[in-house]
Amino acid sequence: MRLSQAPIIPKVITMASYLNATAPLCAPSTFTFPDLFGAQILSINANLVTNFSTSVKDIYFANHPSITIENATFCNVTVSYTHPGQGDHINVGAYLPVGTWNERMQAVGGGGWVAGGHNFFLSTTAMAGAMASGYATITTDAGLGAANDASPWALLSPGNVNLYNLQNLASVSLNDEAIIGKSLINDFYGKPPKYSYWSGCSQGGRQGLMLAQRYPGVYDGIAAAAPAINWNSLFLTMLWSQLVMNLAGEYPQGCELDELSAAAISACDGLDGVVDGLVSNIKACDFDPFTLIGTEFNCSTTGKNIKISKIAAEVANATWTGPRGADGRFLWYGPNIGADLSGTLTTQALAMTTCNANGTCVGAPSPLGAQWVALFIKKNPDFNLTNMTHEQFDELLHAGSQQYHSMIDTSDADLSGFKAAGGKMLTFHGLSDQIIPASGTEHYYNEVTKLDSNVHDFYRYFEVPGLQHCALGNGGQATAVFDALVAWVEDGIAPDTLPVSPTGLDGTAIERILCPYPSVVTYDGVSDPATADGFSCV
Repeated sequence: MRLSQAPIIPKVITMASYLNATAPLCAPSTFTFPDLFGAQILSINANLVTNFSTSVKDIYFANHPSITIENATFCNVTVSYTHPGQGDHINVGAYLPVGTWNERMQAVGGGGWVAGGHNFFLSTTAMAGAMASGYATITTDAGLGAANDASPWALLSPGNVNLYNLQNLASVSLNDEAIIGKSLINDFYGKPPKYSYWSGCSQGGRQGLMLAQRYPGVYDGIAAAAPAINWNSLFLTMLWSQLVMNLAGEYPQGCELDELSAAAISACDGLDGVVDGLVSNIKACDFDPFTLIGTEFNCSTTGKNIKISKIAAEVANATWTGPRGADGRFLWYGPNIGADLSGTLTTQALAMTTCNANGTCVGAPSPLGAQWVALFIKKNPDFNLTNMTHEQFDELLHAGSQQYHSMIDTSDADLSGFKAAGGKMLTFHGLSDQIIPASGTEHYYNEVTKLDSNVHDFYRYFEVPGLQHCALGNGGQATAVFDALVAWVEDGIAPDTLPVSPTGLDGTAIERILCPYPSVVTYDGVSDPATADGFSCV
């Protein structure tokens, strides 16, 4: 059954009421300093924005469809504050719509090293999208700025991590943001929001899960997509493929890895009963890249025919398998077969290399993983990853867990507080995510289930075949997630399926359903595979 939920359009604060002064003015004097224990408010700035129009694409608006906002009027508010003694300066931004408020709040998350904020493209884009649907919307920069680079704020000095900054990114700023946001809304509209929601992907997904774990009563509904949870293991996993290449002293061309990925998709595509370019039955896929060593193909980056090398097969296999210790023990999960291994200059992947004109290649490690190790575990910005041994890799993984697990790992499976508060949460994760392995999210959901066998009553997880990290790929965007969350929170309608529109082999859109884990999408073998009618959850 496909979920179809009409948009919720409750009573609004009208533009006329604003203009005749029955609603407060968009001015700093309208807002009182929020009562935020442990913090000192430094300033509140507010300015009225009129005739605001923009289009928001779904790939930049996780959990939502594309949307257009036209001629909007809103109060743009910034609250700056500090935690005395910590030397931080944090900014919470809010867009408070005039004439269209639906009496709800939607906070939006960040990405990479960025918590969010008024200067971060993904956050402000999502805020515009939320406002287009009538939400008062908020964001925080956690005091860290908008650059996807931890080096300006990670260290107080070589050897000394700024733990307050990391703590703000991890959790503290998130609770502060909610308190401040609700205070601003109450001051501006004369009433608190009826419902409060969180929406984010990647870092934003991790933030959502941290809120459910540590501040369970803050939000009524949380959409936490492709979450960067199990933080330390995840960030070391980002360096695993590079370690394999460094130890071998060999680096395959990206086109070799692309050829292996394409072969794997072709081999495993039909395991779900229909050939559509999507690997849905991941667990049944046992493709062996070593069988293609020596196979000749045309390399798209050079235009020449080359043969798949042994190192290419080794790197692909190691990446899919995930990190293993020097003694062979399991350390963490790798991305699924079908995920991009080679990446581009703008889209990172775990086994990325860069090559010169004569085909000589070097590794291109993930900046996220590299900075986590250098700045936070080794506390040395000059630390060189290239000469790292397998044993040192194992030691770094252990050291990172020892130092930061409780602060930022975001892997606490006890969601009893969130459940008791009446919260509802939805998570989706692309099975072709090339940055954050979907198996890590599946692992977390299994851990939650071990503690609460009725987890489906308040938290559901959906896997999206063919979808890459938060967006792109041929699996289609999970655009119905947020509306489904609202229906669950406000109307008690839990999503048994979610609709999605992948790109078929002929380049046209097809219809599919997403199933709540652990159920899987099953094709009846009879119906038109271009429609969702022949698919069900088993």
